[in-house]
Amino acid sequence: MSSWQFDDRAAIEDILRVVARHYGYDFSGYAYASLVRRINRFAQETRCGSLYDLKYRLLNDEHSFRHFLAEITVNVTEMFRDPLYYRVLREKVLPVLASYPIIKIWHAGCSSGEEVFSMCILLQEYGLLERTQLHATDINPANLDKARKGILPLRSMREYTANYQQSGGNQEFADYYTAMYDHAIIHGELRKKILFSQHNLVSDQAFQEFQLISCRNVLIYFNRDLQNRVLNLFNESLSPLGFLSLGMKESVRFSDISGTFGEVQTGTKIYRRKN
Repeated sequence: MSSWQFDDRAAIEDILRVVARHYGYDFSGYAYASLVRRINRFAQETRCGSLYDLKYRLLNDEHSFRHFLAEITVNVTEMFRDPLYYRVLREKVLPVLASYPIIKIWHAGCSSGEEVFSMCILLQEYGLLERTQLHATDINPANLDKARKGILPLRSMREYTANYQQSGGNQEFADYYTAMYDHAIIHGELRKKILFSQHNLVSDQAFQEFQLISCRNVLIYFNRDLQNRVLNLFNESLSPLGFLSLGMKESVRFSDISGTFGEVQTGTKIYRRKN
């Protein structure tokens, strides 16, 4: 394996320019320390011996670029992650959404789909799935391809079942998927209302008006300026009195929109636009 490391900003910026120019992905607003770690890990895993080797591979090997994209865009997710968050969705958000004739929800940075599948289960149990349009977007096409299939590791189902029960779920969780060898397939009836599409939070604009936007554990990988830009995008995309869900380590504080939102319940990072 290569033993060299990128340790200066000029080299990192050079790589980012190559990627932006050739593929249209702008990672310049990502948190720098995390970006350096992930680029170096990619270089080690692909045995790139120099900056030239790395740039050559990114420009000439599409498989390597897909690997690079997966490394830079963090894909850590699970079903019913942070059960208290889902309990508050059940108790305080869904009753409000039920007042709309058509409900529109955006899952931004959906990764392989676990959180949007969790939302579908909540909506189904509350009798709202049929009149809900869910948009699940991600920067990485490989994530979207995986999410569309609804295939998850069967080994994760025990943990997901526990999360579901802690969130207030009282149905048989196994009824929501089919076990097949070492995989679990989320039932198509649950997934039928989800539209998966590519969307880049760095460069793309608002595309609809939503009553709920969920973007959990994505902003922590952005620098402060990019976080602010994305939060403004969400604000533009929300209906009056709409809800915004962030990850447990994320916040609207210190952003342009901080005075526009109030937290639904302290510590859950579910915010609602003020009237």
